[in-house]
Amino acid sequence: MKAKIAEIFDSVQGEGLYLGEKQIFVRFFDCNLKCSFCDTKLDRFMEYEPQELFKEIKLYNNRYHSISFTGGEPLLCKDFLKEILKLTGKHGHRHYLETNGTLAAELEELIEHIDIVAMDLKLPSSTGMGELWDKHRSFLKIARRKEVFLKTIICQSTEENDLKQALELIKEVSPGSILILQPNSNENHGALNEKLSKFKKICGQERVTACVIPQIHKIVGVR
Repeated sequence: MKAKIAEIFDSVQGEGLYLGEKQIFVRFFDCNLKCSFCDTKLDRFMEYEPQELFKEIKLYNNRYHSISFTGGEPLLCKDFLKEILKLTGKHGHRHYLETNGTLAAELEELIEHIDIVAMDLKLPSSTGMGELWDKHRSFLKIARRKEVFLKTIICQSTEENDLKQALELIKEVSPGSILILQPNSNENHGALNEKLSKFKKICGQERVTACVIPQIHKIVGVR
């Protein structure tokens, strides 16, 4: 059993609710989506067996908040991921899953090993793809068993109706979850300020707790 791993490194979390926390990052190579705003351009990988990856992780000390399994999409390698989660869990690590929120069956098999789920909501007018509401709904119903927060990328193209549909989904499935409005890092943040302010106000009106948090690691120049 092997998985394609693009990189392993330690840094601080640069986005979402755990901004600034020290983490070990394990970045999986493949993804099942092609979002127009994707800022993760992966062009190389190494293949690891679970025990090999575990040996690499053990080179880091335990003074980290958690291990961030990110991508790409980690859940594409669910069998591999299950094995590494068992190994790192026995070693005392907490598990932070960064995911596009579309692979519910795969999450179901792993959720008992996950501590925190950072789940994307892919708005059609942002991604340039079709609707994923049903996939997101199924996924969130499982993710809510653990700590979960949601992130959605806001672009110049993002439509208000898409945001409102996302808010309805949150209220229906996991009303206590916080939504992160994240400006597209490939666009001018200043030009998005008005839209972000308007969207945050809409979230408040719909009684969904929302925060505007950009990708700070890109602003300050850390990995």
